[in-house]
Amino acid sequence: MRCVAALLTALMLLTPATHAANDVFEENEEPAEVVEVEQDWRLLLVNPWNKLPEDLEPELESLPNGLQVDARIFDDLTAMLTDCQKAGLRPVVCSAYRTKQTQTRLHNNKIARLQAAGYSKEAAVREAGRWVAVPGTSEHQTGLAVDLVSASYQVLNRKQEQTKEQKWLMEHCWEYGFILRFPSDKSDVTGIGYEPWHYRYVGKETALAMRDSGLCLEEYLTALESTQKNVQDVHTQENQAVDKPGNVGKRKGRVCGAGPQDVSERNRA
Repeated sequence: MRCVAALLTALMLLTPATHAANDVFEENEEPAEVVEVEQDWRLLLVNPWNKLPEDLEPELESLPNGLQVDARIFDDLTAMLTDCQKAGLRPVVCSAYRTKQTQTRLHNNKIARLQAAGYSKEAAVREAGRWVAVPGTSEHQTGLAVDLVSASYQVLNRKQEQTKEQKWLMEHCWEYGFILRFPSDKSDVTGIGYEPWHYRYVGKETALAMRDSGLCLEEYLTALESTQKNVQDVHTQENQAVDKPGNVGKRKGRVCGAGPQDVSERNRA
């Protein structure tokens, strides 16, 4: 599988390449071959519309404060927190991996608080889901997400973005493979309200590509899927065109990265 950043770049380039393929090869009426793409664990999508895989059992590693994360993100998370501390700041991991039982308790508590504030049961359930994910749809259950706060201000509200710790984390988190998962301008896409404390591990290449593109995870994965499909379609057109009667030895070049002509063609020149 190509690196994720390269695939995102390819998204902007593949449309012209696809047209070029149609210029070189005859129109293909057969359905394109479906190519399975291996799932990257770092790009697991969990949101109100995509539940956790039923068989997900992350291997966990404990942080110094006793909270746990997926063992595969431990080193990068530790490096990020250490460098933040070296900058004279005091970041605190206030939430990390959660069991289904813990997520259920937090979700029910949020519903109860909203009802106490005057919401109807139906409205409370709907509003609670915007701030505390429904059990089975929380990234915290993957072990790939952490809530980070300033030691001097540990309230989970919008003021968190004003702390020096969050300003540092928002600027540098991509260097360690993390993204601010729920930006202020993407709530309609993510299904979750703005959380200037919730960081998700996606890997360094993806984090850089998302920072440069301004896409949230849902948008990025949609772009990635489109890119992969375009690549597969171009390759399928190439292969099927070469297999057609009369096309053997007459290929005009590779669409993706033109190569030398056939030896038989060079000899005839």
